[in-house]
Amino acid sequence: MAERLEIDAMRALCAIGTSGGVTNAARQLGLSQSAVSHKIKRLESALDCALLARQSGGPLFTDAGKRLHDYALRIINLHDEALSDLGKKNLNGAIRLGMTEDATTSDIAGILGRFTRLYPSVSVRTRTSQSLNVQAWLQADELDLAMMQVFTTDIEPQDQALFDDTLHWVKSKDYELDLARPIPFLSFDTNCFYRKWGFSEVLQEGRSFEKVLECPSAAGIQSGVRSGLGIALLNGMHVTEDMDVIENLFPSPPSITFVARVNPKSRSAPVKALVSEIAREFRVPASLSAAE
Repeated sequence: MAERLEIDAMRALCAIGTSGGVTNAARQLGLSQSAVSHKIKRLESALDCALLARQSGGPLFTDAGKRLHDYALRIINLHDEALSDLGKKNLNGAIRLGMTEDATTSDIAGILGRFTRLYPSVSVRTRTSQSLNVQAWLQADELDLAMMQVFTTDIEPQDQALFDDTLHWVKSKDYELDLARPIPFLSFDTNCFYRKWGFSEVLQEGRSFEKVLECPSAAGIQSGVRSGLGIALLNGMHVTEDMDVIENLFPSPPSITFVARVNPKSRSAPVKALVSEIAREFRVPASLSAAE
C-alpha cells in the first residue's frame, strides 16, 4: 500500500477537533486556513473518503473523519512520546514559568514532575498570579513560558490552546438580587480580566457594581458566593452545585481558553520540550509555531 498518513496532516485534523473548526485550527497551529485545508485534502486523497462534513451548523466530521480523529490522537501521542523518550537530548538550563491558579489545579504538577525526570538538568522556576499579571510578566521578559486564561477571541497565532471553558454569573441559592441598587460583586483583584469585562458590559446597560470582596484565590471567591456576599464571574471548573447560575439577566460572558504562550525571546530547546510535554498531557497537537 503506497499511501501514507502524514503526522502533520493528522495534527491538523486533531486541531480542528479540539478548536472547533478550520479557522481556529489554523490560528492554533500558526498556519493559514488554506494550508490546513490542504493537509486535510491530502488525508482525504490518501484514504479516498471525505473527513470533514462541511455543513454549516452540522457536525465537524463525517463518520470516517471521527474514526480517523480517534486514531490520529493515539498516533500523535505515541509519536510524540517516542520522540520524547528515545530522541530526547541532554538538555540543561532554566525555564521561568508563570501560570494562573487554575493551571496549578490541573494536571500541570504531573507534567512538571515527568519533565524534571526526563530532563534532570533543567530547572523550572514557577510563579503564579492572575492572567493579566502573568501576561505582563511575559511581556516584561520575566518569563519564558506562561500558562493562563485568555478570552477565546484573544488567542494569538503562536499560542498553544489547551482547553476551553465558559464563564458564568453566579450567586448563592438564597441570595436575592436588588437591581435598584449597585450590585455587590466579588472580584479576584483590580487586574482581574473577568472584572474588567463585567464592569464594562454592565455599565453599558445602565447598571453598576459595588466591589465588596477582593480575593486572589478561587476558593475565597467561592466561599464569598456561598455566604451570600454578592455575585461573581466564575469559570466552569469552579461553579459548584450549591450555586445558582444567573441566566438572561446580565450580558452573556465570552468563552475563555487556557493557553500556553512562549516568550518570543525564549524559544530554547528546554522551553520547546516543556511545551511538547504540556500539549501531550492535554491531548492536543503541539502548535507548530510554539514547538519549532
